[in-house]
Amino acid sequence: MSEFKKSICREYFESIVVAVILALFIRTFVVQAFKIPTGSMERNLLIGDHLLVNKFVFAPTLTGAQRSALPVTSIARGDVIVFKYPEDPERDFIKRVIGLPGEVIELRHKRVYIDGRPIDEPYVHYLRPPSDVRSPYGVADLREQFGPVTVPPDEYFVMGDNRDNSQDSRYWGFLPRALVKGRALVIYWSYENVADVYRAAGDGSVIRRTGSTITRFFTRTRWTRLLHQIR
Repeated sequence: MSEFKKSICREYFESIVVAVILALFIRTFVVQAFKIPTGSMERNLLIGDHLLVNKFVFAPTLTGAQRSALPVTSIARGDVIVFKYPEDPERDFIKRVIGLPGEVIELRHKRVYIDGRPIDEPYVHYLRPPSDVRSPYGVADLREQFGPVTVPPDEYFVMGDNRDNSQDSRYWGFLPRALVKGRALVIYWSYENVADVYRAAGDGSVIRRTGSTITRFFTRTRWTRLLHQIR
């Protein structure tokens, strides 16, 4: 009888160990959860959106055969990526890839030019409209005018979709390829926490909670955003 109980306990223990190892492997190499903390990607990604990040899609491979056999791709313009913030690698940022290695990036009245040609950006959101094109280019506002700069090898130029409220490559420079963690995949949950919104806006107002936790879960969950694919 004691041997039977010991066998059952051992099976449970082994199952738990395998589950933990599998979970750590998935989180480290395949998928990671990420929460949007600021409004730098509005209106495409909102404060309180919870994302799944595909960490495997940009994984390096050793040979061309491996690259063709595995679902691995190169970083492309327009990809929404999560990465380690270059000035503080303990923090994760999320931005959109705008400039690729070797390209010349320039902003003129908030419009992005790559190698001298303007690009179409339907995802961009401005808090204020761009300045008049007839105004001088020498404006000392990086939200209006920037560059031209050339993106170095193995680095990228990234920007937030909310161009007037984003700390991105215009301010801290290029993003090394080694700091990229993965591509944002899908919103699995979205919750409007009023306190988070006020903090992100720099407002010191006191937020008074009303209703039970269960009630707030249903009333503040943004149901229409669930399973929304990130583009």
